[in-house]
Amino acid sequence: MTDPAEIAAANANPPVFDEAFRDKFAELIAWRRDVRRFKTDSVAPELIEQLLDLAQLAPSVGNSQPWRWISVDSAETRARIRANFLRCNEIAASAYQGERAALYAKLKLEGIDVAPRQFALFCDRTTAQGLGVGRQTMPEALDYSVVAMIETFWLAARTLGLGVGWVSILDPQAITTELDVPATWKFIAYLCVGWPVEHHVDPELVRHHWQDRTTAGRIVLSR
Repeated sequence: MTDPAEIAAANANPPVFDEAFRDKFAELIAWRRDVRRFKTDSVAPELIEQLLDLAQLAPSVGNSQPWRWISVDSAETRARIRANFLRCNEIAASAYQGERAALYAKLKLEGIDVAPRQFALFCDRTTAQGLGVGRQTMPEALDYSVVAMIETFWLAARTLGLGVGWVSILDPQAITTELDVPATWKFIAYLCVGWPVEHHVDPELVRHHWQDRTTAGRIVLSR
């Protein structure tokens, strides 16, 4: 929405989010999953465009919108990125021993070999947009802005029945080199997007007995 008249009309009539909407929103959050198992069915380009449009409404420090998208489409590039994952995952696996190592080896931690759409997300740390507001003392707020946008994209995808998987077991510098992006762009995330094979309200790492949810993040300290 960019037309001043439309914006003025919207501001004069803000939406009312009733209890039914709030309940559905809570349900949406509960059912957002980190998907690793995808169908091979294609995703219509117009759905991706719709999600990208919604993602632009995400919060960003100084209205900087520092996120930069790379659509990873070629089989050759995907194969190299998956090889990157396999190398990094082997190193990660070596940090565990015994039963925990055996359990780690069974975890499904990416869907690069199947997901129909894949994106690398970068933060443009030299963007002039926003004129530096809010990031003089905390320049990393630019990175946080990209993460906030990803969460917006993730939830919006879920409303369409699409799944998103965030692959973090990757060498960031190798990804930056592989995708031939400016050195000033910081790699933030690799996202796999597609139709889930299955739906679960419980996280995969809980379901496979790696880590239960706890109340650690619910504690609020007072000072």
